[in-house]
This record gives sequence, structure tokens and C-alpha cells, in this order.
Amino acid sequence: MANTIEQLIEQHPLLKQLIALKEVSWFNPHITTLNDALPYVGLDKCNIEDASKRLSRFAPYITKAFPETAKNSGIIESELVSIPHMKALLEKEYGTPISGQLLLKKDSHLPISGSIKARGGIHEVLAHAEKLAIEAGLLNEMDDYGELFSQKYRDFFKQFSIAVGSTGNLGLSIGIISAKLGFSVSVHMSADAREWKKAKLRSFGVNVVEYQQDYGVAVAQGRKEAQSDPSCFFIDDENSQALFLGYAVAGERLKTQLDARGILVDALHPLFVYLPCGVGGGPGGVAFGLKMAFGDHVHCVFAEPTHSPCMLLGVHTGLHDEICVQDLGIDNITAADGLAVGRASGFVGRAMERLLDGYYTLSDERMYQLLGQLSLTENIQLEPSALAGMIGPILVTQDTDYRQRMPFDEDTMMNATHIVWATGGGMVPEDEIHAYLKKSGLY
Repeated sequence: MANTIEQLIEQHPLLKQLIALKEVSWFNPHITTLNDALPYVGLDKCNIEDASKRLSRFAPYITKAFPETAKNSGIIESELVSIPHMKALLEKEYGTPISGQLLLKKDSHLPISGSIKARGGIHEVLAHAEKLAIEAGLLNEMDDYGELFSQKYRDFFKQFSIAVGSTGNLGLSIGIISAKLGFSVSVHMSADAREWKKAKLRSFGVNVVEYQQDYGVAVAQGRKEAQSDPSCFFIDDENSQALFLGYAVAGERLKTQLDARGILVDALHPLFVYLPCGVGGGPGGVAFGLKMAFGDHVHCVFAEPTHSPCMLLGVHTGLHDEICVQDLGIDNITAADGLAVGRASGFVGRAMERLLDGYYTLSDERMYQLLGQLSLTENIQLEPSALAGMIGPILVTQDTDYRQRMPFDEDTMMNATHIVWATGGGMVPEDEIHAYLKKSGLY
């Protein structure tokens, strides 16, 4: 392996910087059009529409089971907000004017589980529940799904179990919705999962299995448990299309939100979206949904911790899930618990590599600093991983090679919209938030 790694580094000099834990950015020279890239994804608009319709069918159930969703009629969606004060601070801090406007997509505050995982995670559990109930003759798609909120259905789902491996947020979404439906559910949590997330899951009656190892081990153990029990369904964060499509529904919904604000997205008004990336399912699914909604006029960039740059590593080398950061001697230990993943999803990497404009890494210290700055300027509190996308607009502005290659001239950039996707933090307990803010060095 040593020789292979040495050869890889010679072939891809960027790896030296990754190994040195430097903050790097790489804009993808192999990006292509949506039409050319679509065959590699193996999914299309119809698949996203199916997921969207399923979420609508379940909306009456969601409203009853989670009354906090009633104001949005059981549709799990987040706000899109302007962050002009943070924009001004970033421009001053980095000496770089950001052309166009800067918005924050608050998936951090999605109802039920307070993170982007409330999209894909909840969708996959609902898809599984629907399939079981239809096969048992208890449900058909024309029924009022509000009826699922009853003892009859809870007793039915109690016969089945669900397992998942998680760094925290996916486990929260899967655990909460599965337990509410009546499933017996086990969440296999990696060493970096926060204690409060485990406590919250246990409060819903979820079986939390803890590991001293990282995400890869938690997933492997969850998969193993499911294999030994025919009534157990394993939710595979690395390869699941149902998860991916649950995230992808965000694209059309964002389009509606931008339309409501009168924000145009076309060749002369590009949209840039910056997404924190762990294993890749969440940002990959959202990016796919965005591409289906906006075509080649949306430009997606993934952000990862310097200690866990698994997607950048996989795509840049072309090895995808055949290489992990530990192969390079990188420890995969980061404060960004949701992004603490050493090996990227091979499914997402291969499906999306032609559709993603770029990738960059940032240090834990920078995430904490950005967390404090967002709190000070906009009074919005997130968890560290959710700040990963915040310096994306600076990096796009500073990379003249990328902008000339695309090409984006000054006038086009003046019309740009930049969206930072805030992926988690809405349910973080007060004392944890204070600890985060303290670590930012600004409080």
C-alpha cells in the first residue's frame, strides 16, 4: 500500500496538502452538462417527484405525530433567509467583495430533528413503512395517511425493526420517526456522536449502540445486525437511493422560495450553493435536486473538514470509496461531528462527480470562528459542521481560474446568488451552544 500511496501523491500533488491538513480548494475541471452527466446518476426527475408525492401523502400523519409541523401542513421545510451582516463581515475579514447576494438555507432548523437529515432520513423510513403497510393490505395510496397515527398501525410496525449507523444527525431523524411510527429501532453511533443526541434518542425509546470507533465501524455493525434479523431493515447512508431522493426534493422547493423572492436563476444570474459534506448522501441528494430544478445554472460546491476530506479525496483521485483518509494517515477526528467520515459514498461520488463544481476543506478552528461570527452578526446559532459552507463565496470569488473557465464575467457575478446550506444546529441544547460560542474565541 505504501508504494501505491506514494505513486498516488506523485500523480495528485494536492494530496500532499491534504496530508499536511492544509485548507485547500479544488474546482473540478471535469464538470459537464446535466444532460451528459445524467446517465451516470441513474435517477431522474420522475424519481424525485415520487419522493415528493410520498411526503405529501404522509403530511396528514406528520401533522398529527409532530404538531409543530401543523403550521406548514405537515410538510417538512426550512426557511431561506438573507444574511447581509455576515456578508459584510466576511468581505471585511477576507478582503474579498462577494458579488451578488448571500442567503442561508436553514435546514439547521427543519422540524422533527433539526438538521438536513430530516429530509432524507424521514423520507426513507416513510417509504419503508408505506411499503410494509401496502403489502399487508392495510393501506393504499388513496387513503388518508393521518390514520397511520393510531395504535392499530403502531402495533403493526412493532413487528419490524430498523437499524442505522450514524455520526449523530441521521440517527436522530431515523430514530425519532421510526420510534413514533412504532418500529423497534437501533442507532449505531460512532465515537464522535454528541452525548445530547444519544440522550434525545433514548428519550424516544430508541436503542442507542455506542462505539469507540468512527463512522465506518458504526455503519458496518448496523449492517451486520440487520443481516442477522429478517424483520430488520438497514438504512444505508452510503448507498441508499431513498435517502438520496428524500434530500433531492429540496431542489424544487428552493426554486419556489427563490421565485417568491423574485430571484432569477439563468445563464446571466448564476446560483452558487455551498454544502457541508460527510459521507455525501445529504449534499449529493440536495445537489442532484438542485441540478434537476435549475439545470446548468446552479453550481454546487462541497465543504469538508481538513481532518475528514473523504469526498474530495475520492473524486480527485477517481478512487471514490476505494480509498479513505486514514490511508493517507489523516485521523478523521473533527469537531464537525456530522462530517467525521473517512470514506465517501461510492454511489454519490460516482453519480455526482461530473455535476459538482468544486470541493474545499476548512479547519475546525475556522468553523468555530464562523459559528461565533454568524451568532454575533445575525443571531443565528448552528453546530460547527453547519458553518462549513460559509467561506464558499469567498473561495469562488478568489479563484479567477475557475471563474474564467466557466466563464463568469464581472457583470454575471454581480447578478449571482450565493446560498450557504446550514445543515444542523436547530436542536442543540443551550449549554452546548454556549460551549461552541466560547470555542469561537469571540464570546
